[in-house]
Amino acid sequence: MKAVHWIVWGSLALLSAAWWLSEPAQLAALHGFFAWRGVLTQYTGALAIGVMSLAVMLAVRPRWLEGPLDGLDKLYRLHKWLGIAGLTLAVTHWLLAKGPKWLVGWGWLERPKRGPRPPLEPGSLEQIFAQQRGLAESVGEWAFYAAAALMILALIKWFPYRRFMQTHKWIAVAYLVLVFHSVVLVKFAYWSQPLGPLLAVLMALGSVAAVMSLFGVRASGRKVDGAVAAIQPYPALDALGVEIALAPGWPGHQAGQFAFVTLHGDEGAHPFTLASAWDPEQARVQVVIKSLGDYTGALAQRLRVGDAVQLEGPYGCFTFAGEARRQIWVAGGIGVTPFMARLQARAEQGDDREVDFFYCTAQYEPMLIEPLQALAKQAGVRLHVWWNQRDGRLDVAQLQARTPGWREADVWFCGPAGFGHSLREGLCGEGLPAARFHQELFEMR
Repeated sequence: MKAVHWIVWGSLALLSAAWWLSEPAQLAALHGFFAWRGVLTQYTGALAIGVMSLAVMLAVRPRWLEGPLDGLDKLYRLHKWLGIAGLTLAVTHWLLAKGPKWLVGWGWLERPKRGPRPPLEPGSLEQIFAQQRGLAESVGEWAFYAAAALMILALIKWFPYRRFMQTHKWIAVAYLVLVFHSVVLVKFAYWSQPLGPLLAVLMALGSVAAVMSLFGVRASGRKVDGAVAAIQPYPALDALGVEIALAPGWPGHQAGQFAFVTLHGDEGAHPFTLASAWDPEQARVQVVIKSLGDYTGALAQRLRVGDAVQLEGPYGCFTFAGEARRQIWVAGGIGVTPFMARLQARAEQGDDREVDFFYCTAQYEPMLIEPLQALAKQAGVRLHVWWNQRDGRLDVAQLQARTPGWREADVWFCGPAGFGHSLREGLCGEGLPAARFHQELFEMR
């Protein structure tokens, strides 16, 4: 998460520095509210379109950023916070543009008299931009309203995932209109100053990414067709295990990674952790899908063996890498899936690292737990099935008591965010280096 914070604030600082280098002489001579309002309108507009451009670029899932950010989950968290920063700046920009006009209309503020504008060279680019100001202001205002509404919808958790996927891509259209708005209305002198070239690069790359998003093209470009080969219900967990036979082209995956899986075209792609190790001779993967909403709740009645499937991936850095000779795994509920894949890989490939695996569940599902116990034995992993009804909730003290040497271990957690946060705070507060606690932020909105 520190990388996410650094990039958000760093991008704002870089854009601010470029703007400052483009305005220092003028700032010293500013007098009065309207003079400052004009400058701050330019400043907030430049920052808003700059961070929006970065957010749009991340929407196409550039895989090369997964390593520096520690996974696509962190990349999406960065996308979310850049979007929030862009929305906040855009609202501020809009208030600076519209607010003084309202105050003048209400008689609370007096607009200063303007002198004649300096004449522009006929046919120059500056004159062409000046002629488009009215159109750019009008379409930019409506694009702002549309983008703001779509961004707010994306932040509302109860808004259905399918509707989110269907509506969120239209932010790309609003963004392209805002690029036109920005190109025309940015102070023309900026184009020959540090801010202009920086904005030009960001908006150009953002525009390419926006067009890619509209057509469903991702930077990774790794989509493979498949078919449902088997379905395994887990009644106690209210979940389905789905085995998928893949057509040639899947690059393989590491245990712990996930894919965007499209089971029905009208629903679109959902991210699911791959619950099986990769065997190129079998060319099959498994996912376990928990009933959490309207679509996943109806999946047991809707999904059939033989149904067409499409996978995009693999993504993620939750791959159990690390130099520590001891590992502690903690899974909460459906968060068991990456560990299922890792147990298979370890059983097949071997691994001499010592592992304690805590599987915490509110519902005891024998059809999952019994194969898990057999696989853990085969993989040489100590499995602790922590059934809440029998054992209570696992806490830091109980984990420490059962895992001597925990300070020297790498901890891998997948499960409810609040549970992970409490374990992280407790363990790191008593000496575990923060870099050794690995948690996937499995939220894509």
